[in-house]
Amino acid sequence: MRLPRKPLCLFLIALYGLFSLYAAYHVFFGRRRGAPAASSRGLRKGAAPARERRGRDQSTLRSEEWNPWEVDEKNEQRHRFKTSLQILNKPTKGKTDFRVQIWGKAAIGLYLWEHIFEGSLDPADVTAQWREGNTIVGRTHYSFITGPGVVPGYFSVDVNNVVLILNGREKAKVFYATQWLLYAQNLVQTRQLQHLAVVLLGSEQCSNEWISRFLRKNGGSVELLFLVYDSPWVNDVDVFQWPLGVATYRNFPVVEASWSMLHNERPYLCNFLGTVYENSSRQALMNILKQDGNDKLCWVSAREQWQPQETNESLKSYQDALLQSDLTLCPAGVNTECYRIYEACSYGSVPVVEDVMTAGSCGNTSVHHSAPLQLLKSMDAPFIFIKSWKELPAILEKEKTIILQEKIQRRKMLLHWYQNFKTELKMRFTNILESSFLMNNKG
Repeated sequence: MRLPRKPLCLFLIALYGLFSLYAAYHVFFGRRRGAPAASSRGLRKGAAPARERRGRDQSTLRSEEWNPWEVDEKNEQRHRFKTSLQILNKPTKGKTDFRVQIWGKAAIGLYLWEHIFEGSLDPADVTAQWREGNTIVGRTHYSFITGPGVVPGYFSVDVNNVVLILNGREKAKVFYATQWLLYAQNLVQTRQLQHLAVVLLGSEQCSNEWISRFLRKNGGSVELLFLVYDSPWVNDVDVFQWPLGVATYRNFPVVEASWSMLHNERPYLCNFLGTVYENSSRQALMNILKQDGNDKLCWVSAREQWQPQETNESLKSYQDALLQSDLTLCPAGVNTECYRIYEACSYGSVPVVEDVMTAGSCGNTSVHHSAPLQLLKSMDAPFIFIKSWKELPAILEKEKTIILQEKIQRRKMLLHWYQNFKTELKMRFTNILESSFLMNNKG
């Protein structure tokens, strides 16, 4: 039986229309529905290099498993986002590409770059002859070079603004630092450089007169000086205090907070691993720890002679002591400020700091009421400051009564403060460089 031609044509046209609508739906709506999944995959791929770049000492739990800061983190994120917007939205008057190169010729340079700026270095091998990295803070592009291969006159200088990081702690280091300053000063005088700043690990007695002739105000080329240790030179105009930081020369790493670091019970009330000098306050500390058996409650390992380098075993032992102690005892050495203060912060172990002025020219407590450790105190460091180790037994007795939940909150507060401390220093450093160098450009 033959079907009528007209109904058959109408049926085929209707079928074609339905197919066209079906195809159009998948083209325009199906693709949109799949986009977020593709975007998520792209984000995960993009995030991987950042994790590799920040490969650090502590194994970190996945972010979806825990949130150490809880509500505080959300508030901090909002604050940082607002601050970032303010910085990015500042009128730059055409100066959108401010470049600074940092020449790291002292170990404190690694604290600045890896801990404060959270920058990476290529290659990662700490024994490499030449290492470099790049990062951006606000509108400033930073590049960093370090290693034995960074030698005056043996690398190209293609920037206008340089920060030179030097060690002036002892006579041999001062001679080496002076050669670098003479080289940099010649670059400024021959107009190969426009601006020069210095970050200096100064003398522990604050005897830094040797660098005075290189300062701009004394006819030299150094416009800004960031100086480690309390110094009467600090005026927050052209001389600024800079933190000592951790002992990067002993390969102390950047430490990532973990769930266990925050929440686990720590078996020791306190720790002290270090050199005990005869007739020093450290000797008094050891005697006090032995009273009432407190040395049995703390991780104590004393030695009579200072050792400049760590073995892998001694570094691990020291890190374990910080991680497993609620308090870290920080007696004064040649200077009140010591690496141990910052290393304890890295592990959430509260520093107990001997708050006394040491011999030398670092300041007068009758004139500078916050000395010593003015930088840390100005930023409200949540430490325990004591004037004498005779106060320690009462502190340990109180520590025994603190419940775990209170200790967890205290660790969170300390780690949070330390992260903010480093972030604030990074922004201050950048703002000072931009304000000084760009203003002098206009002049």
